[in-house]
Amino acid sequence: MAHKNKTHSGARKRFKVTGTGKIMRQHAGAAHILSKKTSKRKRKLRSSVEVAKADQKNLGRLLGK
Repeated sequence: MAHKNKTHSGARKRFKVTGTGKIMRQHAGAAHILSKKTSKRKRKLRSSVEVAKADQKNLGRLLGK
């Protein structure tokens, strides 16, 4: 009897899968040392973006997609 694969708990916390199946991630560099970054730059870092095409296959496997 085959068993289900477990979702990678580290990946689960860092990535979200949208309703259409896209894997989304947060920008890097938004956690600390924010005083030297411009407001425009910080605003852009807040939004989430789609994961690079090269990483999607591996991440899909980790997320049980």
